[in-house]
Amino acid sequence: MPETYKVTLIPGDGIGPEVTEATRRVLEATGVRFQWDVQEAGEKMIAQHGTPLPPHVLDSIRANKLAFKGPISTPIGKGFRSVNVALRKALDLFVNLRPAKSYSGVRSRFQNLDLIIVRENTEDLYAGMEFQRGTAEMEKVREVLAEVGGFKIPKDGGLSLKVISEGATRRIVKFAFEYARKHGRKKVTAVHKANIMKFTDGLFLEVARETASQFPDIQFEDRIVDNMCMQLVQKPELYDVLVLPNLYGDIISDLCAGLVGGLGVAPGANIGGSSSTPPCRRGGGFRPSGKSSCCGHP
Repeated sequence: MPETYKVTLIPGDGIGPEVTEATRRVLEATGVRFQWDVQEAGEKMIAQHGTPLPPHVLDSIRANKLAFKGPISTPIGKGFRSVNVALRKALDLFVNLRPAKSYSGVRSRFQNLDLIIVRENTEDLYAGMEFQRGTAEMEKVREVLAEVGGFKIPKDGGLSLKVISEGATRRIVKFAFEYARKHGRKKVTAVHKANIMKFTDGLFLEVARETASQFPDIQFEDRIVDNMCMQLVQKPELYDVLVLPNLYGDIISDLCAGLVGGLGVAPGANIGGSSSTPPCRRGGGFRPSGKSSCCGHP
């Protein structure tokens, strides 16, 4: 008898349940047997559980080792923090893997593209280390930064901290090279802004170069992120596997999706040591559910 795979299913909100249901039918049509463990997350859970990501949802994912998640909207500029970020941190899903591949019949500006974006998922400006304008915490941080570094933060300013570590960088770059080797890829490009942020992106580039030396069969190069954006819209065929810190990876992966037809044909997976959550692509969307049209989604 064929094996049955138990998978945590998080429908999401907005257009999420529709997208997830359609994708579920596609998966079941393959003939693979699934047992869906349906769990809810998002804004509607706050009133009931006090959090958009209840502990039992994480328990389900840890037990099943695999989750399929629909889009979950995050309020812009206020409200609760991203459920997606919380999932990555709680489960140490340090890889966001995003292929961008041309498909016959899909209208796009380029043809025959086959890019892989490997995004570090746990650090950088998305780590959630923020201080709100006008708070006592922010004032204390202002004083400390002025004392230890002579930095002058405006009294009416907020602050987000960018953290890049050797350990997190080494494992994401190693993942990119191992993926390239396993799948017959020829080149890995590290993307950074080390010319400006020398102690964070500079560290990312330094560790990437060190790690690359362990994979002599794979070509390595690096690109400054703004130049990378220009290169991708001019001659994307020159690139193969891109490895990036969190923020640049978020932006570049959507740019690459646009090269091949849009977010609806750009799948992704968040991967860690023992769990993974392939997300339904892409964006929750604050619109009423129940409508059949869905621009930019499968």
